[in-house]
Amino acid sequence: MSDRKEFRDLTSPAKAHEAIASLDLEPEPETVAIADARGRILAERVDADLDVPGFDRASMDGYAVRARGTFGADEADPAVLDLVGEVHAGSEPDVFVDEGECAEISTGAVMPDGADAVVMVEKTDELGTEAVEIRTSVAPGDHVMPAGADIAAGQRALGPGTELTPREIGLLSALGKGEIEVRGKPTIGIVSTGDELVRPGEDLNSDAGQIYDVNSYTIAAGVEEAGGEAKLYPHAGDDMDVMEEALTTAAEECDLVLSSGSTSASAVDVVYQVIEERGELLLHGVSVKPGKPMLVGRLADSAYVGLPGYPVSALTIFRTFVAPAIRRAAGVPEPRTATVEGKLATEERYSEGRTRMMPVGLVENEAGETLVYPVDKGSGATTSLVEADGVVEVDADTEYLAEGEQVRVTLFSPSVRTPAVLAFGEDDPAFSRLLDRLKSSRFLSVGSREGLRRLRDGLPDAAVVAGPVRREVESVGLGSWKREWGLIVPEGNPAGIEGFGDLIDGDLRFVNLDTATGLRASADAELERLAAARDTDAAALQNAIDGYGFTLKAHESPARRVLAGEFDAGLGLRATAEKLGLGFVPVDSQTVRVRANPERVEKQGMKDLKAVLSGMEEVLADLPGFEPVDE
Repeated sequence: MSDRKEFRDLTSPAKAHEAIASLDLEPEPETVAIADARGRILAERVDADLDVPGFDRASMDGYAVRARGTFGADEADPAVLDLVGEVHAGSEPDVFVDEGECAEISTGAVMPDGADAVVMVEKTDELGTEAVEIRTSVAPGDHVMPAGADIAAGQRALGPGTELTPREIGLLSALGKGEIEVRGKPTIGIVSTGDELVRPGEDLNSDAGQIYDVNSYTIAAGVEEAGGEAKLYPHAGDDMDVMEEALTTAAEECDLVLSSGSTSASAVDVVYQVIEERGELLLHGVSVKPGKPMLVGRLADSAYVGLPGYPVSALTIFRTFVAPAIRRAAGVPEPRTATVEGKLATEERYSEGRTRMMPVGLVENEAGETLVYPVDKGSGATTSLVEADGVVEVDADTEYLAEGEQVRVTLFSPSVRTPAVLAFGEDDPAFSRLLDRLKSSRFLSVGSREGLRRLRDGLPDAAVVAGPVRREVESVGLGSWKREWGLIVPEGNPAGIEGFGDLIDGDLRFVNLDTATGLRASADAELERLAAARDTDAAALQNAIDGYGFTLKAHESPARRVLAGEFDAGLGLRATAEKLGLGFVPVDSQTVRVRANPERVEKQGMKDLKAVLSGMEEVLADLPGFEPVDE
């Protein structure tokens, strides 16, 4: 049995930054064609070795003249000059302009010898083919760009560290640079560890505890965004020899190796053993949440950082500690840090003694103020990555944040915008379709009961509520519809189930929904009705149903368990049963209502939601068991 590595003295975040900064990730410069240079960082100073333009050129269509020959000319008393030829862009002039003469010239053409100005064509009239009438006077240099006016030979054009955007590439092109030396991109090897991982696109065996590899692609995208070049390696299992081979191979080929998983104190987490035996372990464990089990060290000639296995933890540690190091190595400037101030919408207690990187979402209240609410489903919940807008850093010594307390949110990017509509409540297929019709919306499926509680506390713009409600909350009705619910059974209903009575009396397995959902509230009410008819109590009937206490959160989940053959019946909607090709035993219909925060009904997003709700008949047209109702 492997020795268990314990976390004792966790490293502070500051020390973790120092440890990573001590690693050498910077690659050698490389030469690239300017066609491939966009977004790269100059590694050298670039001086102009020629004038741009390299000749005096006309800046508009007209006539090249000697300026003194036009002095005094105007509309009333024009000057008449002899036309001695023409000059076009891209051709060498073959005429000489003397006093009293002119030559027709195109924009960008070389100024002919003798000429020192251009008269725009709008101020001229041709007199046959041999003379031109000039109706304005010009000074020497008018409408002429002299050689070197853009940049002169010998001038500094661009400095090292410049990011090459289309503007800089245009200048390099003007200087004739076909290729340029740029900072090399650090190559970052990514190794996800764990026997349970399967690459997206491959077959997944959930019965064997397999999960899709989230971290490899998430971290690879972060590496590219930070200016590195990601190199994905096959995921390594938990066997030490396999892991050692994967990590050392990556170390031989990359400037930095990032692994995810197998970094905690578990006996099967052996990455730290590989680093200790084949390299140098600089730290093991950092005092942050999420992300405590982080490793920093060296492996062969490469730098190494071990990220936690849970996606939220892995991405948090990567963004906080690793991405800045990659940007420094690539010469990429730190992105503009976008922060917003807001009031915490709910109190938050925390007493683990570690710096907390708390993911949060944003919503605007009726006064246009920003409210901040925690979005924390746990480090293993990938939806936390997209339901949050940024993070609030909570000091290790802070145990309590009060409702209404001012906090600073570091946004995930400057492009983050507060959603136009924030709604909480019942998971419902019709409302999901409505959200697709809104430009900017966010919905958190927390169930009807929790949705109402959040609405009462003033956090969301709206709540979606289904089924019987024990306590109403002050709100404004925006729209409603009915949905048929009942028992979802295998195709053909082989057990002949006709209702909850058969589940009570028969030897059948049932899968239920969470108590926060409106469907569960309706099921509980049905059992209360049956209990009254049987002269017993509802709790006794619930206990008589095998699996009544086994609950899931999403409205389709029980049906999918029935489809998999794990249960004889599940709570759900007719629409779900028909979608999955299952049988359905109807019990009743329940009303789904969209309730608005009365203080937010004038928000533009809420007006848009109300407009979308007016088209419910079209939304419900092909949803079996759904029908619109008047609010």
